[in-house]
Amino acid sequence: MVNLNLSAIERAHGMPGLSRPHVHALLGLPFDLLSVQQTCDQIRKAIATRRRLFLTTPNVNFVAACVNNAPFRNSVIDSHCVVVDGMPLVWLGRWLGLPVPERVAGSSVFEQLQNTTPQPGQLPIRVYFFGGPPDAARMAAERINANPVGMVCVGHASPGFGSIETMSTPEILDAINASQADFLVVSLGAAKGQAWIQHNRKRLNTPVISHLGAVVNFSAQMLQRAPAFWQRAGLEWLWRIKEEPTLWRRYVSDAQVLLQLMVTRVLPAKWHVLTHAYVYSAAGPADVRVDRANDRAVLHLIGLWNQHTLPKLEACLQGLHSDLLCLELNLSKVIAVDSAFLGGLLHILHCRRALGLGLRVVAANPKVRRQMHWYGVDYLLTAP
Repeated sequence: MVNLNLSAIERAHGMPGLSRPHVHALLGLPFDLLSVQQTCDQIRKAIATRRRLFLTTPNVNFVAACVNNAPFRNSVIDSHCVVVDGMPLVWLGRWLGLPVPERVAGSSVFEQLQNTTPQPGQLPIRVYFFGGPPDAARMAAERINANPVGMVCVGHASPGFGSIETMSTPEILDAINASQADFLVVSLGAAKGQAWIQHNRKRLNTPVISHLGAVVNFSAQMLQRAPAFWQRAGLEWLWRIKEEPTLWRRYVSDAQVLLQLMVTRVLPAKWHVLTHAYVYSAAGPADVRVDRANDRAVLHLIGLWNQHTLPKLEACLQGLHSDLLCLELNLSKVIAVDSAFLGGLLHILHCRRALGLGLRVVAANPKVRRQMHWYGVDYLLTAP
């Protein structure tokens, strides 16, 4: 895999970016195809270096909600690390040929961090719980601190069910910052939690922030997590219904959206993978030409663009100045693309959005348009 981290652009603006060599596009979102251990390593590295890490763990519910919710989808694109949480997504990714190592549930990451003894010279991770049902954050804090191993809780808050603004007062944010937490765990419901993080993360000093909805309840033992066998079999959703019967409505709705995406996007993408193996198996002829005028650049991509030819795009981007107000891609002469290339485009969009800028695909031939649709990133064709 290629490291398309645009590090030169990020350093120029004081933003030390994370290396993302494993990012692929799937159902409209960028996924870092990491293992649980690799995700934990990224979290520990971010804490050690005090580098910002916005971790997002999309499952089927996330994917379903992002289809028609651009702000929610942007919160995933803006994340520094996006892992595959949900066995249906693991299965779909592998079926399409993506090298998905395993399911990375937020609860699994949290449990491993909590139960791993720190290395010599390391301190336990300081966690702060924000959200959850009444008393859940307090109970979770008490249980963690009763037997601390790899983690201690340095604060908690249960803000109730107010608006984003009422849960973002200076007093609330000052309390989180004063705790000197390493890891802020938010539990407000997926869409609201992501929106709260987006609204406040620049005002928070916590290096690692993530919405991990069920973690507070599991840590407080208000809910029991599914046994390992149920998790491996992809039946944790059924166990969750046993624990929270009202969830069945959400799962039915999510299943309907996923079925529609299967028929309209995943199946055509799979057919393309089977009938165009050369697109995914080897490097092909690829070139890029740049038209530059003042603060605007149009990159004309030509040929076959996949994980093997991404270094050419990376080299081209790092040769451009970081103050480009307008960056556009012309894909009209591209033969075909793969999930790694499209994932690379989403990471470019991530970097551009971090600078308050955008990315546009101003032209694409019908074949590439179809591929962008199948992988769910056709919104790039109209993104400002």
